[in-house]
Amino acid sequence: MTTDPVPASGTVHWIGAGLSTGSGLAALCDTAERVRLWHRTESRAADALDRLGLAGRAEPRAYTLSALAAELAPGDVVVSMLPAPEHAPLLAECVGRGAHFACSSYVSPAVLEQVPAAEKAGVVVLTESGLDPGIDHLFAHALVARARDAIGEGTPASYTLTSYCGGVPAVPNDFTYRFSWAPAGVLNALRSPARYIDGGAETVADRPWEATRRHVVEGETFEVYPNRDSVPFVAQYELPDAWTPRTFVRGTLRLEGWLRAWDGVFEELKRGDDTRIAALARELAATYPTTDEDRDRVVLAVSLEVRAGTERTWAGGYLLDLVGDAGESAMARCVSRTLALGVRHVLDGSLPPGLNRAAETAARSEQWLRELAQDGVEFTLRVDQ
Repeated sequence: MTTDPVPASGTVHWIGAGLSTGSGLAALCDTAERVRLWHRTESRAADALDRLGLAGRAEPRAYTLSALAAELAPGDVVVSMLPAPEHAPLLAECVGRGAHFACSSYVSPAVLEQVPAAEKAGVVVLTESGLDPGIDHLFAHALVARARDAIGEGTPASYTLTSYCGGVPAVPNDFTYRFSWAPAGVLNALRSPARYIDGGAETVADRPWEATRRHVVEGETFEVYPNRDSVPFVAQYELPDAWTPRTFVRGTLRLEGWLRAWDGVFEELKRGDDTRIAALARELAATYPTTDEDRDRVVLAVSLEVRAGTERTWAGGYLLDLVGDAGESAMARCVSRTLALGVRHVLDGSLPPGLNRAAETAARSEQWLRELAQDGVEFTLRVDQ
């Protein structure tokens, strides 16, 4: 028996006002009946609202889990911009109080454990609804659907799917990168093995940067490397069983010259000393910060090529290439507007209880992409047949 979602109350609690909080919050102030912005202190929440031009349109609050719980009502929507380890206790509070939950992060095991209870309680758990993960999922689902229509789901074929995303400086520096938040996350991701499919076989790169390749997008050369575990996304993107992957990789995109510029960082990472890596993160943050004058650039390129024998080939790709401006970074625009779009669908009751990622069907992906384009997140589609 399917549980109906708890009817949305119209109140949204947005927790955190860091660098990924942008115009998506303003969009929710237009949509929701009531918005509360929770930050470390009430004054910092008020300052953030002033900075975003939202003073008087959302209520500032000082965040603690107990303070949020005291104001949480059934049908409220909690949007977490907190670090991923803080999502599970927040979700537990939501499930206990019949409130919906949304974030842009990957699904963690601790969050996954609570999904059955959330579904039973009629609570929507929306995850992976930012840029990467998020818009990349939308692009992939839409491409797979188009290729399936062209080639045929039951037709034996081989395919290559690549999905690369990166936040880089709009104006390159000698390091090819600037840090807009603590570099520890970037460094630790590089220390984590990456699993992907290459040459038709599962491959593991213990040091992902050692698998860096050139990748040309619209005539511009980038450097890309695999990130995390790509293999489970073969099933998530619903690629037909009759199709065999030649290449399937989700990874990180960097400016040309990145591998050479970061050589000293890689030498430090090879030694694996946690204390030294923490110190290195602080040094990099101080040496290559993002200042108010700097503009970021977000590039997300997702491509799919399917070959059925020697006769039929289908190829297509989505490209998002945005530069931030004085009002908002490109990263904040992409993450916050996508997440806000997902929250709007929680508010209108169109998402089912339990686990949801950014538009997990082709039809819903196309809908979300149309809505994102209307919201000012621009991208292009190329199809070669």
